[in-house]
Amino acid sequence: METNNPNAEKQRRYRERQKLKGKKEIRGYANAKAMQCYQELAEKSGWTDSELLSNALRITYAAYRCGQIKLLNEWLKEHNR
Repeated sequence: METNNPNAEKQRRYRERQKLKGKKEIRGYANAKAMQCYQELAEKSGWTDSELLSNALRITYAAYRCGQIKLLNEWLKEHNR
């Protein structure tokens, strides 16, 4: 794969290294409420984008495994989040 764009090549190599480390890139779009939560959490926690995503997934999974997803969703609705 030959490219004339050095930045694109650098990004490709970075993504390949991350895959070799066992990491997976996840992409998506967040609505306005989610972005407000994201910004508040980033400010309070000091976590990077990667840490925020990883920890959010882990916390959500823990809530699921403990049967607390309904409780979590109710809290989000009650607090308009």
